[in-house]
Amino acid sequence: MRVVTHFGILVLTSLALELEYGCKLCIGPCTTRGEGFYYDAFYGDVTLNENHFERIKAQAVNITKEKQLFERIEVTREQALELFAENKFKIEIINELPEDKTITVYRCGNLVDLCRGPHIPNTSCVKAFAVLKASASYWRGKADRESLQRVYGISYTDPKKLKEYLHQIEEAKKRDHRVLGQAQELFFFHRLSPGSCFFLPHGARIYNRLVEFIRKEYWKGGYQEVISPNIFNMDLWETSGHAANYKENMFTFEVEKQEYGLKPMNCPSHCLMFQHRVRSYRELPLRLADFGVLHRNELSGALTGLTRVRRFQQDDAHIFCMESQVSNEVKGVLEMLQRVYEIFGFTFELMLSTRPEKYLGEIATWDRAEKALEDALNSFGKPWQINEADGAFYGPKIDIQVFDALKRKFQCGTLQLDFQLPQRFDLTFSAEDEAKRERPVMIHRAILGSVERMLAMLLEHYGGKWPFWLSPRQVLICPVSAKFFDYAHQVRDQIHNAGFYVDTDSTDRKLDKKIREAQLAQYNYILVVGEKESSDGTVNVRTRDDNQVRGAVSIQELLEEFKAKIEAHI
Repeated sequence: MRVVTHFGILVLTSLALELEYGCKLCIGPCTTRGEGFYYDAFYGDVTLNENHFERIKAQAVNITKEKQLFERIEVTREQALELFAENKFKIEIINELPEDKTITVYRCGNLVDLCRGPHIPNTSCVKAFAVLKASASYWRGKADRESLQRVYGISYTDPKKLKEYLHQIEEAKKRDHRVLGQAQELFFFHRLSPGSCFFLPHGARIYNRLVEFIRKEYWKGGYQEVISPNIFNMDLWETSGHAANYKENMFTFEVEKQEYGLKPMNCPSHCLMFQHRVRSYRELPLRLADFGVLHRNELSGALTGLTRVRRFQQDDAHIFCMESQVSNEVKGVLEMLQRVYEIFGFTFELMLSTRPEKYLGEIATWDRAEKALEDALNSFGKPWQINEADGAFYGPKIDIQVFDALKRKFQCGTLQLDFQLPQRFDLTFSAEDEAKRERPVMIHRAILGSVERMLAMLLEHYGGKWPFWLSPRQVLICPVSAKFFDYAHQVRDQIHNAGFYVDTDSTDRKLDKKIREAQLAQYNYILVVGEKESSDGTVNVRTRDDNQVRGAVSIQELLEEFKAKIEAHI
């Protein structure tokens, strides 16, 4: 069993850091994927490197042998401020805590740190520990705040598990989407538009194919695609509640002395679409899909390749339905999700996140909503778990955790019930009794999530070896010599006109060199043309996946094969 969410390993590292270097500890959560942890700290003039890692590890090992206990202590706000008086970072955290918040610290050996727990019983539970890396960071992720250093680590109760994880890390480095994306000329970023990706032609091919794929799923599922504005007066975000709760994550600006904002999500604009005329129960469920461009003002220190950006698109959809329709609609979303993920080769797990401590609405409404989600999950037939009290404040949700080829866990799809936006926008529809108006339930759902993030996941999942239907480099034609360039171009035009991505290597390189370069570039098919092929109207086929020379094939036969491969997925 891996020990990541417990404070124990954080204490091991922080003890080593504080005792060795006298640093000021800041904050140390587990990572978003649950793969280890990090700790931000202020070190003054010390810059951590590989030499420090060995000393930290040695200190941590000594602490595990001492079986130091973890003691939970509740303190008052005044006691906490006095306890951490020499650490301005902790003081800032304490001062921002709600007045009614119970403040807890944990003591382990010589270290006392601010933490809510829970934790492992004692340090001996950790049998394997590694410092993974260190990087620069800023306090609270803001570039105008103090410069910190972030130390990443991981621990296990079984040394074999650590060995397996470190091997996985090496494999993941080879598949890093930022490295593969550059090697395959898919995309790049520029300092003049940080957090906004430039998709090159081959990257745009994948991007558009993903959108096309989901559009066909929408057609099957009875969705209607809409297009909504990018810029809205802040009055909209006041109504939706985002101005109060999300404004710092929005890009805002002034137009004619009024404040506007770039949309960070589509749901409020879809509420306006529902609201713009009188609706009847006969129209429900109303499924609106939107690929609109979204902008979120992510901190510069948080931007990471395609996985955390400022400009992105989602396969975003909202279903307006009657409460009695929720269970069937959720089941339909889960079935779509399963079809899509199976095509990608993903496995996934489902969790039902229930009413949190702070919530809006009536308990009876929440109970009915959670029951509807339970019914949908049971009807879907795949195992699921309860994620107690982790729902959104506006409604329960189903969390979907996806596993890629390296068994890494991602959160991309989402399915959430929302009773608050329909109320905030006063959305109603006429019931069967025409004199009666009822309020719809709103279901937020996405399968890919961010198209950018999904592209990054798939690039790493496939290791850059795109399946034919998604590949930006499906076919390369290699003429044996310049004498056969004209025939190569004729073949290229036929394949291109049939709707497939095809290139021609018209360089004067030797054939072996052309084929080798094509293999490195991950072309799915390499077509060699020479004297015999031009005379017979054929091509000599090599395939990437089978690594075989198939020999002479007619153009028509090859096109039929390509078409079948595409239709098998889309």
